[in-house]
Parts: sequence; C-alpha cells; structure tokens
Amino acid sequence: MQPDKSAQVQREKEVRTLSGWAMLPVVIVVLLAGVATFIYAVRELDAPEGNRTLGGFLLAGGLLLELVFFVFCFGFFTLQPNQGRVLVLFGDYRGTVKKDGFHWTNPFNKKLLVSLRLRNMECDRLKVNDKRGNPIEIAAVVVWRVRETAQAVFDVDNYENYVEIQSESALRHLASSYAYDHGEENELTLRSGVDEVSRDLQRELQERLGKAGVLVEEARLTHLAYAPEIAQAMLRRQQAEAIIAARQKIVHGAVSMVEMALRELRERDVIQLDDERRAVMVSNLLVVLCGDAEVTPVVNTGTLYS
Repeated sequence: MQPDKSAQVQREKEVRTLSGWAMLPVVIVVLLAGVATFIYAVRELDAPEGNRTLGGFLLAGGLLLELVFFVFCFGFFTLQPNQGRVLVLFGDYRGTVKKDGFHWTNPFNKKLLVSLRLRNMECDRLKVNDKRGNPIEIAAVVVWRVRETAQAVFDVDNYENYVEIQSESALRHLASSYAYDHGEENELTLRSGVDEVSRDLQRELQERLGKAGVLVEEARLTHLAYAPEIAQAMLRRQQAEAIIAARQKIVHGAVSMVEMALRELRERDVIQLDDERRAVMVSNLLVVLCGDAEVTPVVNTGTLYS
C-alpha cells in the first residue's frame, strides 16, 4: 500500500541559481541579435532583387529571438537579506534560493517570495476562564520567523493565518490550565509565575507551529487581568487578604515585643508583677502596638485595686 502523498512533510532544499549579472549581457545580446535580424529581414524583403524566402526566414528568426528575450526576462529576480524564493516548476518543488543578490533561473519556475525575518504578532485580548473558572483577560506577543520555507508554503494553506489562529488557540489553552492567582500551596499561577508561564506558552506554540516550518523565538504575556464583571469583587478580596496579612504581622510583632518587655523587667528585677498586673500590662501594650489610632495615655494616681 502506497503512503498518502498529501500527508508527506515537505523538506527544504537550498538550490543555487545563475548570477543575474552574468546572464544580463546574454539576454541583451539576444535582444540586439533579434533586432538586427529583423532589420536585415525587412531590408531583404523590401529590396527588388532580394531573396523573399531568406527574408521570410530571417523575419521569423528575428521574431523568435525577440520572443526568447521576452521569456528570458522573467528569469531575473532579486533577493534581499533574510528573504527566500521558493521555486516551483509545473507543480514540482525545485528548491529554495536564500542567497541575497541578483539571480536568474528557469523563466518557467514559479518564484514564491518568503520572508525569513523576525516578525512580531500581538494576540488580541482574549476573555477566557482560568483553571478555577474565573473570567480573565489575557494577551501575549509572539516573536517568530520562518525556518523551513517548503513546510511554510506547502504543508499549510496560509502560514501567516495559521500562526495567528494557532497562537490564539494556544493562549486560550494556557489560560485555562493555570489559576489566575491564589492557587494551592506551591502551585504555579498566571500572576506568580509569568516567566515560567511564558516559557510554557513558547513550548506549546513551537509544537503547534513547527508543522508550518515556523520557529518561535519568544512568547510573552503582555496583559493579564480579571474580567471587568468580577474585577471589583476580586480587588476587594485582595485588599482584605492584604489587611489580614498585615494584621498577622502586626500581632506577631506586638506579642514578641510584649514578651521581650516582660522578660526584661523580670531579669532586671525592675518591678515584681503579679498575674493581674501582668495581664493589665499585656493588654495595654497590645492596645498601643496593635491599634490603628493614636493612643491617649491615662495616668492612674491610685492603685490597681482601688
């Protein structure tokens, strides 16, 4: 059973062409020869004693030379740095020319220009659900270039459109594979691991776009935010979590300071405190250290028990 030819992967092969500067004098000589032959044929036909048969042959030869000149002119083409020409002869892939300069090839070759330069493609902001189902907005920029011209031209219908659609699909898949933030312990999230997530996006894009002969140089997230309908609620949650975290640090520090104060008083034997006085002191210190407002001291001229 023969393999399906349509499923075969095209491989690039680089070919050399004739120098356009070397062929240019040849083509000019053909042009001049055709003009000279045509003029001599007209003179031969117009002369009373001229050879009509010879004149007819010369006229046909001159027209043929002019036709050859016209066809040969289609063989010239130029290439700038980081450009390639894919040569196709009657549906058969002949090779790719990558050397910049002035070239000449078979005039019947179809010459498809492919840019090998780096390109930037910015994916539009997409609204997708993250791993936890929260709607988010995400966007990315992809830096890519064509590596295999034969695959880019023959293995996909339109490689530029293919890159655009596959980039959007990969970005959607990436966003649904990670939580926006507040993942489980040591879990990578879109906010906390932008560099790692960008590398994952680049790897996935390379797997998808490699089929089109495209090399992904870089892929990076450029926009990441909650969708507008939940942004305010998530902002309030983040603020509450920040306040709780700050309070935890304040309380931890206040308790440490109170413990240090009591230890210093005890070790230096400054004052002897019973349990009730110690409790009052701890309460007052915690109020001073943990309170948001400035504390106004109250001087007690009596005793704790009166």
